[in-house]
Amino acid sequence: MALEKTKVLMLHGSSDLYGASKIFLLTASLLQKEGATIVVVLSEEGILAEELRKQGIRVELIKLGIVRRKYFNVPGLLNRLKVMAAAYRRLASLAEEVGITHLYSNTAAVWVGAALAKRKGYVHIWHLHEIILRPVWFSKLMGKMVQHASDKVIVVSGAVKLHWERYIERNKLHLVYNGIDYNPYLWNRTDLREELGIPGDACVIGMVGRVNSWKGQTYFLEISEELNKKFLNLHFVLVGDAFPGEERLFEGLEQKILEKEFKHSIHNLGFKKNISPALATMDIFILPSILPDPFPTVILEAMASAKPVVATAQGGAMEMISNGKTGFHIPWDNAPEAAEIIGDLVKDKSQREVIGLNARNSVLENFSLPAYGRNMVEIFS
Repeated sequence: MALEKTKVLMLHGSSDLYGASKIFLLTASLLQKEGATIVVVLSEEGILAEELRKQGIRVELIKLGIVRRKYFNVPGLLNRLKVMAAAYRRLASLAEEVGITHLYSNTAAVWVGAALAKRKGYVHIWHLHEIILRPVWFSKLMGKMVQHASDKVIVVSGAVKLHWERYIERNKLHLVYNGIDYNPYLWNRTDLREELGIPGDACVIGMVGRVNSWKGQTYFLEISEELNKKFLNLHFVLVGDAFPGEERLFEGLEQKILEKEFKHSIHNLGFKKNISPALATMDIFILPSILPDPFPTVILEAMASAKPVVATAQGGAMEMISNGKTGFHIPWDNAPEAAEIIGDLVKDKSQREVIGLNARNSVLENFSLPAYGRNMVEIFS
Protein backbone atom coordinates (compact mmCIF):
# COMPACT_ATOMS: atom_id res chain seq x y z
CA MET A 1 0.00 0.00 0.00
CA ALA A 2 1.13 3.54 -0.78
CA LEU A 3 1.62 4.71 2.80
CA GLU A 4 2.53 1.54 4.70
CA LYS A 5 5.69 3.10 6.22
CA THR A 6 3.92 6.33 7.17
CA LYS A 7 2.94 6.96 10.79
CA VAL A 8 0.78 10.03 11.32
CA LEU A 9 -0.19 11.87 14.49
CA MET A 10 -3.37 13.76 13.54
CA LEU A 11 -4.55 16.74 15.62
CA HIS A 12 -7.97 18.36 15.42
CA GLY A 13 -9.65 21.07 17.46
CA SER A 14 -13.13 19.69 18.12
CA SER A 15 -15.07 16.45 18.38
CA ASP A 16 -18.20 17.57 16.55
CA LEU A 17 -19.27 16.45 13.08
CA TYR A 18 -19.50 19.71 11.13
CA GLY A 19 -17.59 20.46 7.92
CA ALA A 20 -13.93 20.49 9.00
CA SER A 21 -14.51 17.51 11.30
CA LYS A 22 -16.17 15.51 8.52
CA ILE A 23 -13.16 16.15 6.30
CA PHE A 24 -10.84 15.16 9.16
CA LEU A 25 -12.71 11.86 9.62
CA LEU A 26 -12.56 11.22 5.89
CA THR A 27 -8.83 12.00 5.73
CA ALA A 28 -7.98 9.70 8.64
CA SER A 29 -9.98 6.91 7.03
CA LEU A 30 -8.37 7.39 3.61
CA LEU A 31 -4.84 7.42 5.02
CA GLN A 32 -5.52 4.30 7.06
CA LYS A 33 -6.87 2.46 3.99
CA GLU A 34 -3.64 3.36 2.17
CA GLY A 35 -1.66 1.58 4.89
CA ALA A 36 -0.65 4.48 7.15
CA THR A 37 -0.61 4.05 10.93
CA ILE A 38 -2.96 6.70 12.32
CA VAL A 39 -3.23 8.06 15.86
CA VAL A 40 -5.72 10.89 16.40
CA VAL A 41 -5.59 13.43 19.22
CA LEU A 42 -8.70 15.40 20.13
CA SER A 43 -9.33 17.77 23.03
CA GLU A 44 -12.55 16.09 24.14
CA GLU A 45 -14.94 13.21 23.74
CA GLY A 46 -17.70 13.58 21.18
CA ILE A 47 -19.33 12.17 18.08
CA LEU A 48 -16.15 12.49 15.99
CA ALA A 49 -14.20 10.39 18.50
CA GLU A 50 -16.94 7.75 18.36
CA GLU A 51 -16.89 7.61 14.55
CA LEU A 52 -13.09 7.32 14.44
CA ARG A 53 -13.09 4.43 16.91
CA LYS A 54 -15.76 2.63 14.84
CA GLN A 55 -13.23 2.62 12.02
CA GLY A 56 -10.54 1.13 14.24
CA ILE A 57 -8.57 4.36 14.58
CA ARG A 58 -6.82 5.01 17.88
CA VAL A 59 -8.04 8.18 19.61
CA GLU A 60 -6.27 9.93 22.49
CA LEU A 61 -7.76 12.85 24.45
CA ILE A 62 -5.39 15.73 25.27
CA LYS A 63 -6.42 19.35 25.81
CA LEU A 64 -4.64 20.95 22.84
CA GLY A 65 -5.20 24.62 23.68
CA ILE A 66 -7.42 25.30 20.68
CA VAL A 67 -7.32 28.94 19.52
CA ARG A 68 -10.75 30.40 18.81
CA ARG A 69 -11.85 33.98 18.15
CA LYS A 70 -12.68 34.57 21.80
CA TYR A 71 -8.94 34.20 22.55
CA PHE A 72 -7.90 36.92 20.07
CA ASN A 73 -6.44 39.12 22.81
CA VAL A 74 -3.29 39.10 24.95
CA PRO A 75 -4.79 37.38 28.06
CA GLY A 76 -6.53 34.84 25.82
CA LEU A 77 -3.36 33.95 23.95
CA LEU A 78 -1.39 33.65 27.19
CA ASN A 79 -4.04 31.23 28.46
CA ARG A 80 -3.75 29.17 25.29
CA LEU A 81 0.04 29.04 25.49
CA LYS A 82 -0.17 27.67 29.03
CA VAL A 83 -2.52 24.87 27.96
CA MET A 84 -0.36 24.16 24.90
CA ALA A 85 2.76 23.78 27.04
CA ALA A 86 1.11 20.93 28.96
CA ALA A 87 -0.19 19.41 25.70
CA TYR A 88 3.29 19.58 24.14
CA ARG A 89 4.78 17.30 26.79
CA ARG A 90 2.08 14.66 26.39
CA LEU A 91 2.19 14.81 22.60
CA ALA A 92 5.97 14.46 22.57
CA SER A 93 5.71 11.28 24.63
CA LEU A 94 2.92 9.90 22.43
CA ALA A 95 4.81 10.71 19.21
CA GLU A 96 7.89 8.92 20.49
CA GLU A 97 5.85 5.87 21.52
CA VAL A 98 4.24 5.59 18.08
CA GLY A 99 7.41 6.47 16.16
CA ILE A 100 5.62 8.98 13.97
CA THR A 101 6.94 10.25 10.64
CA HIS A 102 4.29 12.90 9.98
CA LEU A 103 2.30 15.33 12.10
CA TYR A 104 -0.95 16.67 10.65
CA SER A 105 -2.66 19.75 12.10
CA ASN A 106 -6.25 20.29 10.95
CA THR A 107 -7.43 23.93 10.89
CA ALA A 108 -5.68 27.12 11.94
CA ALA A 109 -7.02 26.63 15.49
CA VAL A 110 -4.47 23.87 16.24
CA TRP A 111 -1.00 25.27 17.04
CA VAL A 112 0.80 22.90 19.37
CA GLY A 113 1.67 20.35 16.67
CA ALA A 114 3.65 22.97 14.79
CA ALA A 115 6.02 23.47 17.72
CA LEU A 116 6.47 19.73 18.25
CA ALA A 117 7.11 18.97 14.57
CA LYS A 118 9.63 21.81 14.26
CA ARG A 119 11.54 20.77 17.37
CA LYS A 120 11.59 17.02 16.62
CA GLY A 121 11.96 17.17 12.84
CA TYR A 122 8.68 15.48 11.88
CA VAL A 123 7.14 16.28 8.50
CA HIS A 124 4.42 18.79 9.37
CA ILE A 125 1.35 19.12 7.17
CA TRP A 126 -1.05 21.92 8.07
CA HIS A 127 -4.59 21.79 6.62
CA LEU A 128 -6.06 25.31 6.51
CA HIS A 129 -9.84 25.68 6.20
CA GLU A 130 -9.97 29.36 7.24
CA ILE A 131 -9.79 32.87 5.88
CA ILE A 132 -8.83 35.10 8.81
CA LEU A 133 -9.32 38.77 7.94
CA ARG A 134 -9.50 40.35 11.39
CA PRO A 135 -7.78 41.20 13.54
CA VAL A 136 -5.05 41.89 10.98
CA TRP A 137 -2.25 41.32 13.50
CA PHE A 138 -3.58 37.84 14.19
CA SER A 139 -3.80 36.98 10.50
CA LYS A 140 -0.16 38.04 10.04
CA LEU A 141 0.94 36.09 13.12
CA MET A 142 -0.85 32.98 11.88
CA GLY A 143 0.63 33.28 8.41
CA LYS A 144 4.19 33.67 9.68
CA MET A 145 3.78 30.73 12.05
CA VAL A 146 2.48 28.45 9.29
CA GLN A 147 5.31 29.52 6.98
CA HIS A 148 7.92 28.85 9.65
CA ALA A 149 6.59 25.58 11.07
CA SER A 150 5.11 23.60 8.18
CA ASP A 151 6.53 21.56 5.31
CA LYS A 152 3.31 21.43 3.30
CA VAL A 153 0.14 23.50 3.64
CA ILE A 154 -3.16 22.21 2.28
CA VAL A 155 -5.71 24.91 1.41
CA VAL A 156 -9.34 24.05 0.70
CA SER A 157 -10.14 26.65 -1.97
CA GLY A 158 -8.63 29.24 -4.25
CA ALA A 159 -9.97 31.92 -1.92
CA VAL A 160 -8.08 30.40 1.01
CA LYS A 161 -4.94 30.07 -1.11
CA LEU A 162 -5.15 33.72 -2.20
CA HIS A 163 -5.50 34.85 1.41
CA TRP A 164 -2.54 32.91 2.80
CA GLU A 165 -0.06 33.24 -0.06
CA ARG A 166 0.77 36.77 1.09
CA TYR A 167 2.51 35.12 4.07
CA ILE A 168 3.36 31.58 2.93
CA GLU A 169 5.68 30.52 0.11
CA ARG A 170 3.65 29.37 -2.88
CA ASN A 171 5.61 26.13 -3.29
CA LYS A 172 4.34 25.04 0.16
CA LEU A 173 0.68 25.61 -0.70
CA HIS A 174 -1.35 22.71 -2.11
CA LEU A 175 -4.92 23.40 -3.25
CA VAL A 176 -7.10 20.35 -2.55
CA TYR A 177 -10.84 20.73 -2.94
CA ASN A 178 -12.83 18.72 -0.42
CA GLY A 179 -14.62 15.66 -1.69
CA ILE A 180 -17.03 13.52 0.33
CA ASP A 181 -19.09 10.36 0.03
CA TYR A 182 -22.20 11.60 -1.74
CA ASN A 183 -24.24 8.38 -1.49
CA PRO A 184 -26.25 9.44 1.60
CA TYR A 185 -27.45 12.50 -0.35
CA LEU A 186 -27.96 10.86 -3.74
CA TRP A 187 -30.21 8.07 -2.54
CA ASN A 188 -31.97 9.52 0.51
CA ARG A 189 -35.76 9.19 0.30
CA THR A 190 -36.60 10.44 3.80
CA ASP A 191 -37.67 13.97 4.62
CA LEU A 192 -38.97 15.68 7.77
CA ARG A 193 -42.14 17.36 6.48
CA GLU A 194 -44.58 15.07 8.25
CA GLU A 195 -42.54 15.10 11.48
CA LEU A 196 -42.40 18.92 11.46
CA GLY A 197 -45.99 19.43 10.33
CA ILE A 198 -44.98 21.12 7.07
CA PRO A 199 -47.63 20.89 4.29
CA GLY A 200 -46.59 18.99 1.19
CA ASP A 201 -47.15 22.02 -1.04
CA ALA A 202 -45.13 24.46 1.12
CA CYS A 203 -41.82 25.86 -0.14
CA VAL A 204 -39.14 25.04 2.43
CA ILE A 205 -36.02 27.20 2.70
CA GLY A 206 -33.22 26.13 5.00
CA MET A 207 -29.66 26.41 6.21
CA VAL A 208 -27.17 24.19 8.08
CA GLY A 209 -24.27 25.49 10.12
CA ARG A 210 -22.66 26.14 13.49
CA VAL A 211 -24.45 28.84 15.45
CA ASN A 212 -21.81 31.56 15.81
CA SER A 213 -21.23 35.22 15.06
CA TRP A 214 -20.50 34.85 11.35
CA LYS A 215 -22.33 31.82 9.94
CA GLY A 216 -25.33 34.06 9.34
CA GLN A 217 -28.30 32.66 11.26
CA THR A 218 -29.47 36.20 12.06
CA TYR A 219 -29.08 37.19 8.41
CA PHE A 220 -31.05 34.08 7.43
CA LEU A 221 -33.92 35.28 9.65
CA GLU A 222 -33.74 38.76 8.08
CA ILE A 223 -33.98 37.24 4.59
CA SER A 224 -36.82 34.99 5.77
CA GLU A 225 -38.69 38.04 7.03
CA GLU A 226 -38.39 39.73 3.64
CA LEU A 227 -39.57 36.58 1.84
CA ASN A 228 -42.49 36.19 4.21
CA LYS A 229 -43.75 39.64 3.17
CA LYS A 230 -43.94 38.48 -0.47
CA PHE A 231 -45.10 34.86 -0.34
CA LEU A 232 -47.58 32.63 1.46
CA ASN A 233 -46.96 29.03 2.54
CA LEU A 234 -43.25 29.30 3.29
CA HIS A 235 -41.44 27.32 5.96
CA PHE A 236 -37.87 27.83 7.21
CA VAL A 237 -35.56 25.17 8.66
CA LEU A 238 -32.31 25.75 10.58
CA VAL A 239 -29.93 22.96 11.56
CA GLY A 240 -26.94 23.41 13.88
CA ASP A 241 -25.88 24.15 17.45
CA ALA A 242 -23.14 26.21 19.11
CA PHE A 243 -19.66 25.27 20.31
CA PRO A 244 -19.58 23.77 23.83
CA GLY A 245 -19.42 26.67 26.28
CA GLU A 246 -21.20 29.00 23.84
CA GLU A 247 -24.72 27.64 24.24
CA ARG A 248 -25.91 31.22 24.92
CA LEU A 249 -25.61 31.83 21.15
CA PHE A 250 -28.13 29.09 20.40
CA GLU A 251 -30.40 30.41 23.14
CA GLY A 252 -30.11 33.88 21.62
CA LEU A 253 -31.14 32.48 18.23
CA GLU A 254 -34.16 30.80 19.79
CA GLN A 255 -35.16 34.14 21.34
CA LYS A 256 -34.84 35.93 17.97
CA ILE A 257 -37.12 33.31 16.42
CA LEU A 258 -39.75 33.82 19.13
CA GLU A 259 -39.81 37.53 18.28
CA LYS A 260 -40.78 36.87 14.63
CA GLU A 261 -44.42 37.15 13.53
CA PHE A 262 -44.02 33.99 11.47
CA LYS A 263 -42.30 32.02 14.27
CA HIS A 264 -44.65 29.05 13.80
CA SER A 265 -43.17 28.55 10.33
CA ILE A 266 -39.57 28.45 11.60
CA HIS A 267 -38.15 25.08 12.64
CA ASN A 268 -34.88 25.31 14.61
CA LEU A 269 -33.68 21.70 14.84
CA GLY A 270 -30.32 22.05 16.57
CA PHE A 271 -27.58 19.52 15.79
CA LYS A 272 -28.35 16.57 13.49
CA LYS A 273 -25.78 13.82 13.00
CA ASN A 274 -27.41 12.86 9.70
CA ILE A 275 -28.43 15.97 7.78
CA SER A 276 -29.61 14.25 4.59
CA PRO A 277 -33.29 14.13 5.71
CA ALA A 278 -33.14 17.84 6.57
CA LEU A 279 -31.66 18.64 3.15
CA ALA A 280 -34.29 16.44 1.49
CA THR A 281 -36.96 18.54 3.23
CA MET A 282 -35.64 21.78 1.73
CA ASP A 283 -36.57 23.19 -1.67
CA ILE A 284 -33.90 25.89 -1.47
CA PHE A 285 -30.66 25.85 0.54
CA ILE A 286 -29.09 29.10 1.79
CA LEU A 287 -25.58 29.62 3.10
CA PRO A 288 -25.86 33.14 4.57
CA SER A 289 -22.31 33.56 5.99
CA ILE A 290 -21.47 37.19 6.68
CA LEU A 291 -17.71 36.52 6.53
CA PRO A 292 -15.94 34.57 3.76
CA ASP A 293 -16.65 30.85 4.26
CA PRO A 294 -13.53 29.09 2.94
CA PHE A 295 -15.04 25.93 1.38
CA PRO A 296 -18.27 24.91 3.11
CA THR A 297 -18.73 21.13 3.03
CA VAL A 298 -22.45 21.65 3.52
CA ILE A 299 -22.66 23.22 0.06
CA LEU A 300 -21.35 19.95 -1.40
CA GLU A 301 -23.97 18.06 0.59
CA ALA A 302 -26.79 20.35 -0.53
CA MET A 303 -25.68 20.18 -4.18
CA ALA A 304 -25.50 16.37 -4.01
CA SER A 305 -29.07 16.48 -2.64
CA ALA A 306 -30.06 18.25 -5.89
CA LYS A 307 -30.92 21.52 -4.17
CA PRO A 308 -30.32 24.96 -5.66
CA VAL A 309 -27.80 26.64 -3.35
CA VAL A 310 -27.95 30.35 -2.62
CA ALA A 311 -24.79 31.63 -0.89
CA THR A 312 -23.27 34.96 -0.03
CA ALA A 313 -20.88 36.09 -2.76
CA GLN A 314 -17.57 35.55 -0.99
CA GLY A 315 -15.07 32.85 -0.08
CA GLY A 316 -15.16 29.33 -1.48
CA ALA A 317 -18.82 29.55 -2.51
CA MET A 318 -17.70 31.63 -5.50
CA GLU A 319 -15.77 28.59 -6.77
CA MET A 320 -18.43 26.03 -5.88
CA ILE A 321 -21.54 27.68 -7.35
CA SER A 322 -21.98 28.74 -10.96
CA ASN A 323 -24.27 31.77 -10.64
CA GLY A 324 -27.57 31.13 -12.40
CA LYS A 325 -26.69 27.53 -13.32
CA THR A 326 -26.13 25.57 -10.08
CA GLY A 327 -27.31 28.26 -7.68
CA PHE A 328 -27.09 31.97 -6.98
CA HIS A 329 -24.79 34.44 -5.26
CA ILE A 330 -26.38 36.98 -2.94
CA PRO A 331 -25.00 39.99 -1.04
CA TRP A 332 -23.92 39.33 2.53
CA ASP A 333 -25.42 42.55 3.90
CA ASN A 334 -28.65 43.30 2.00
CA ALA A 335 -31.60 41.13 3.00
CA PRO A 336 -34.16 42.76 0.61
CA GLU A 337 -31.86 42.21 -2.40
CA ALA A 338 -31.11 38.64 -1.30
CA ALA A 339 -34.84 37.95 -0.92
CA GLU A 340 -35.48 39.33 -4.42
CA ILE A 341 -33.02 36.80 -5.90
CA ILE A 342 -34.37 33.90 -3.83
CA GLY A 343 -37.94 34.93 -4.67
CA ASP A 344 -37.46 33.90 -8.30
CA LEU A 345 -36.75 30.35 -7.10
CA VAL A 346 -39.73 30.39 -4.74
CA LYS A 347 -42.04 31.29 -7.65
CA ASP A 348 -40.71 28.72 -10.11
CA LYS A 349 -40.61 25.06 -9.03
CA SER A 350 -39.35 23.90 -12.43
CA GLN A 351 -36.38 26.30 -12.17
CA ARG A 352 -35.57 24.89 -8.72
CA GLU A 353 -35.55 21.37 -10.14
CA VAL A 354 -33.35 22.22 -13.14
CA ILE A 355 -30.81 24.14 -11.05
CA GLY A 356 -30.82 21.40 -8.41
CA LEU A 357 -29.97 18.73 -10.99
CA ASN A 358 -27.26 20.98 -12.44
CA ALA A 359 -25.85 21.32 -8.93
CA ARG A 360 -25.78 17.55 -8.41
CA ASN A 361 -24.01 16.96 -11.72
CA SER A 362 -21.48 19.69 -10.95
CA VAL A 363 -20.55 18.37 -7.52
CA LEU A 364 -20.07 14.82 -8.77
CA GLU A 365 -17.88 16.01 -11.64
CA ASN A 366 -15.79 18.69 -9.93
CA PHE A 367 -15.54 17.76 -6.25
CA SER A 368 -15.17 13.98 -6.24
CA LEU A 369 -14.06 11.76 -3.38
CA PRO A 370 -11.54 9.81 -5.53
CA ALA A 371 -9.80 13.05 -6.56
CA TYR A 372 -9.57 14.14 -2.91
CA GLY A 373 -8.11 10.77 -1.94
CA ARG A 374 -5.48 10.82 -4.70
CA ASN A 375 -4.39 14.35 -3.80
CA MET A 376 -4.08 13.59 -0.08
CA VAL A 377 -2.09 10.38 -0.64
CA GLU A 378 0.29 12.27 -2.93
CA ILE A 379 0.87 14.95 -0.27
CA PHE A 380 1.65 12.35 2.42
CA SER A 381 3.79 10.15 0.15
